[in-house]
Amino acid sequence: MKKYITILAALLISASVFAQKERTLTLNKETNLIDVVYYHANGEISQTGSYTADGKLEGQWISFNEEGETIVTAYYKEGKKVGKWIYIIDGKLKEVDYSKNVASL
Repeated sequence: MKKYITILAALLISASVFAQKERTLTLNKETNLIDVVYYHANGEISQTGSYTADGKLEGQWISFNEEGETIVTAYYKEGKKVGKWIYIIDGKLKEVDYSKNVASL
């Protein structure tokens, strides 16, 4: 029985050491928004941004590839796409302007 407990303990410790966090959440007391960071499976940051208390995307969101390079810079207001979004595709910049949650090129 002691052998099985030792094996189980070793497995639990191994799992906790290698577990990747999926996201972190922090309440920003200045903006009253929930700041979130999502992670790729390799531990690199996938996205950063903020939510309102009712779960709507708000402000600047940045997406990164698995190598940590920025691939999209986006903006939201009350969950709707707004402003100039910048995409980096194959090393080239592409800009899309959003007005009333609709893209205009």
